[in-house]
Amino acid sequence: MESLLFPALPIIVSTLLLLLLKQLTKGKHTAKPNLPPGPWKLPILGSIHHLLGEHPHRRLRTIAKTHGPLLHLKLGEINLVVITSPDLVREVFKTHDLKFASRPELLAGKLIFYNDSDFALAPYGKLWIQLRKICTMELLSVRSIKSFGFVREDEGNRLVESIRAAAGSPVNLSKILLSAANATIARAAFGKECAHEQNFLSAMKKTFKYLSGFSVVDVFPSLTLLGEIAGVRRGMQRVHRDIDAILNEIIEEHEAKGLKGDGEGEDLLDVLLKLQKQGGLDLPLTHNNVKAVILDLFLAGTETSSAALEWAMTELVRNPNVMQKAQAEVRRALKGKTKVEEKDINKLPYLNNVIQETLRLHPTGPLLVPRLCRETVELGGYTVPAGSRVVVNAWAIMRDARWWEDPEKFIPERFEMLKALDSGGAAAFEYIPFGGGRRICPGMAFAYASMEYWLALLLFHFDWELPERRRPEELDVEETFGLTLTRKNDLRLVATSVGA
Repeated sequence: MESLLFPALPIIVSTLLLLLLKQLTKGKHTAKPNLPPGPWKLPILGSIHHLLGEHPHRRLRTIAKTHGPLLHLKLGEINLVVITSPDLVREVFKTHDLKFASRPELLAGKLIFYNDSDFALAPYGKLWIQLRKICTMELLSVRSIKSFGFVREDEGNRLVESIRAAAGSPVNLSKILLSAANATIARAAFGKECAHEQNFLSAMKKTFKYLSGFSVVDVFPSLTLLGEIAGVRRGMQRVHRDIDAILNEIIEEHEAKGLKGDGEGEDLLDVLLKLQKQGGLDLPLTHNNVKAVILDLFLAGTETSSAALEWAMTELVRNPNVMQKAQAEVRRALKGKTKVEEKDINKLPYLNNVIQETLRLHPTGPLLVPRLCRETVELGGYTVPAGSRVVVNAWAIMRDARWWEDPEKFIPERFEMLKALDSGGAAAFEYIPFGGGRRICPGMAFAYASMEYWLALLLFHFDWELPERRRPEELDVEETFGLTLTRKNDLRLVATSVGA
C-alpha cells in the first residue's frame, strides 16, 4: 500500500488544491442559485462529515429536523438533495416525474452492470424504456409471477422442513430465509438445475458490498486516481469478470439445449434469450443487456425479501398480541388443511397488513435509489440544479408523527383503515417502501408473493419464542445499513411444530 500511496501523494495533493481553487473561482464568477437549506460545509469535503456517527437514514432525519424537509448537502463534488416530506415526494414522483426519471452515473453501474446496460441503474432513455417494458410485461408480469408459484411452494416446503429438523433447538431464521430467497430467484432465473448457482450467489455477495455505500469515486468523480489507490476500481472489475464468466457459461448452456426440458417451463433467462432471438424490438437486446437484467433480478429479489421477513418475524415476536392474531387468522382460514397453498393467501388480509406495517417500520431500502435531476427545477420554493442527485428518505417519512399515529409502534391494524394508500391518492406518498413514479420497483408484486406465502407458512406450522425463554421485549432491533436494511444480529428463534 505504501508503495502505491507515496508516489501518488503529490498528485492527490495537487488535485485537491485544484479542486479548492475551482470552488473559490466558481464562487467569484457564478451567481449562487437559491439552494435548499442544509448544514455548514467544509472546503472540498462539503457536508460529508455530517453523515458520520449514525446510519445515513437516521442521520439525515436528524438534519432535516433542524433544516427542514428539503435538504441540500454537498458531498465532495456532487449536489445531494434529500426529501423527507410526502408533498415534495409527490412533486418528484408525479408533478416533475420525467425531470427526475434518470439515475446518476455510478462506478458500479459502469464496471459491474455492463456500463449501465440494466434497468435499475440505466439513465432515462430509449434503452431504459425498452428494458422497463420487458420487465413489466414479460419477466415480472402477473402471469409470470403466478407461473413461479410452484417454485415458491417447493422452496417454502424446504424451509419448513429445515426448521422442523431443528427439533426445538434455536434456528437461525435469518440464514434460512436468505437461503430460501436465493434458491427461489435462482430457479426463477436459471431453472431447476444450475451447476453455477452457488458460485454466482457468492459473486453477487461481493456486488452487494460495492453497492452498499458511497464510493470515493462517486463523490469525487474527477479524482479517478483515488479509486485506483483504494482498490475500488480493481475490486469491481474483478467481481465483474467473475460474474461475467459464470453468466456466459449459463447462457451458453441455455442456448445449447434450446427450449426448456427440465419440467419447469421457461425460466427468466429463457424469456430474455427468446426476445433477443425474435427481434422486433426498438433496440437490439444485447447479451450485455441480458446479463445486466439478470443481475438486477438477483439484487432486487434476494436480500430484500428475506430482510423483510426477518423484520416481520422480529416484530411479531416482540408483539405477542399481533403474533396471536396473525396466527389465528392463518389457522382459522386453513382449518382442516395440512399445508399452505398460494391460493390461500387471498383469505389472509391481516397477514397482508402485517407485511405492510413491517415495510413501513423497516423498509428494506430506507433511502430510495438516487435519482438524477435532468434539468433545473423549482421544488418547494428552492432551486434544484440540473445534475443534482435526489434521495427520498422513505424511512423518515414512514416514521413521521405528522403522517402516522404512534409511528414507532407496530400496529398492522392501521392498514385496515388506510387501504387508500395503494390507490395513488394523496396519502400514497406517505407510504413508499417501493418508490414511485416511472422508477417504482417493478418487482414489487414478485416480492409480495414470496413474503406473504412464506410468512403464512411460518405462522401456520410453528409457534415461536426466543431462546432461553427470554421476554419478547428483550429482542433487539439494531440495524445494519447496506444495500438493504437488515438486522445487525441474526434472528435466532425456537420453533415448536404445530402442523402435520
